[in-house]
Amino acid sequence: MALSANPVAAEIARAVAAVLGISPDDVKIDPPPRPELGDFAVPAFPLAKLTKEPPPAVAARVARDLPRSGVVTDVTATGPFINVKVDRAAALRVVLASVADAATLIPARGAGQTVCIDYSSPNISKHLAYHHIRSTMLGHALASIHEALGYTVVGINHLGDWGTTHGMLLAAFERWGAEPKYQPLDVTGLNDLYVRFREAMKADPALGDEGRAWFKRLEDGEPGVRARWQQFRDISWREFDRVYQRLGVHFTFVTGESEYEDKMPEILAMLAAKGLLSESEGAQVVAIPGEKTPMLIKTKDGTTLYATRDLAAALYRWRQYGFARSLYVVDRGQSLHFKQLFAVLGMLGFDWAARCTHVPFGLVRFGGKKTTTRGGNVVLLDEVFAEASEQVRPLIAEAQPDMPAAQLDRTAEQIGVGAVVFANVLPQRDKDVEFDWDKVLSLSGDSGPYLQYTVARCWSIHRKAGAPALDPAVDVGRLTHDAEWAVARRLLDVGDYVARAADNCEPHVVAHYLLELAADFSRWYTLGNGDADLRVLCDDADVRAARLALVAAVRTWLTRGLAMLGLGAPEVM
Repeated sequence: MALSANPVAAEIARAVAAVLGISPDDVKIDPPPRPELGDFAVPAFPLAKLTKEPPPAVAARVARDLPRSGVVTDVTATGPFINVKVDRAAALRVVLASVADAATLIPARGAGQTVCIDYSSPNISKHLAYHHIRSTMLGHALASIHEALGYTVVGINHLGDWGTTHGMLLAAFERWGAEPKYQPLDVTGLNDLYVRFREAMKADPALGDEGRAWFKRLEDGEPGVRARWQQFRDISWREFDRVYQRLGVHFTFVTGESEYEDKMPEILAMLAAKGLLSESEGAQVVAIPGEKTPMLIKTKDGTTLYATRDLAAALYRWRQYGFARSLYVVDRGQSLHFKQLFAVLGMLGFDWAARCTHVPFGLVRFGGKKTTTRGGNVVLLDEVFAEASEQVRPLIAEAQPDMPAAQLDRTAEQIGVGAVVFANVLPQRDKDVEFDWDKVLSLSGDSGPYLQYTVARCWSIHRKAGAPALDPAVDVGRLTHDAEWAVARRLLDVGDYVARAADNCEPHVVAHYLLELAADFSRWYTLGNGDADLRVLCDDADVRAARLALVAAVRTWLTRGLAMLGLGAPEVM
């Protein structure tokens, strides 16, 4: 258990630890079960294990001896729980300070450390299909979340651009590439050629040997074959990058399996020197203790595999970045591969292999079936984005009839794409996601558009108030209602949620936090609609200023949180 990123909770933890003579890291801070008990609660059960006292006795001792100073104003014991009341105005000042400085609530605990994140990584010569969205957006969110914590993030798009499948495509182009329907050549044509070759293999299995022979020519470096392959790669990247731009996704480096061609001989030599290579049916493998399946390193034809290239890539990344973590955001179908990869790295004597982590996720299914490019039954990302934007556009036009057409298009794109992205980062990543148009494009409930609408509502409040500049000397002591405190209390916790999302590689933790924050804000706002004394734009100038400042904090953190997940936040909806 680490010290809370919530600065108020951390101060309480340090004070409790000083009373008991223990580490602040051992003090757990929770919300109280009922607001009237206090602002924070400390369960005494884990503390009692350290002090060798009954939990109620620990709670009573802390309640008696904890200084009423700093942020702490009162402490009581209720059985085995310590209830703490704090100076809410002091806590609110911390919240408002975070509008200008996010580090107030998200300390840069990763400063000086590097995290490598391998994500998206599609195969070239194919479209970015809807099932690519999970690796792309989960990886993008993890990159943003780690950056928020101060880490240096190296985002890597490790393209699948090497291997027998590319030999098949070369063979297919040799057979049919001159046909008019493939001129000019684009990704659709490349994918069609690949699918056509796979279908032809069913009738003539010998074509598989032809594909392997073409890959051998590619790996042997034949100039004409290399030039054709490079053409396929360039065509593919132009299409990929267009979709990435639409998503707002950027990478530090775009590499590919081919980048490690010249680095594989060293890996092979290391494996041989350690006596790890053995022969199995003409292929070279590494037997892994405790595992039935060995890691295939080289085929009987002498060509390498993606396992060989991943070993070389891992070593290159360590030498280049000395990473604190190296994350591979790849679907759970590759779990055995990564288990073998990390095991073999360890067998080579690389203790940093323990810093490598596979971040698996569930599949995207359509009608209960997994889509495959090989079978040609894919739904393209572009198609989904276009449909999503088209569906929300008339809704925005109805709500904002005076919105200029260009702004309407931008807003529809933000909301439509945001709906699709949020639907894929909201579930726990190990869950399969069933494609359902109604759920993906939902504009209410636990959805991206609901959060975006909350941001737009905050902007609307400020426009109605005349968009005044926020006064840093605002009297936050005027925020006295429990509904206002609930919003502030939630804001104070943002750093803990972001840290938990990073530690567990679970972006959904941030998604659910944002929904909780929006719900707290909505409850406060709704109360104001029914009670003039609780309206944000009330008559009392000082209260009005304080409430506007709290609205600004909600708007700021919702916008930051949405950006972490890859969503924009339009000011008008």
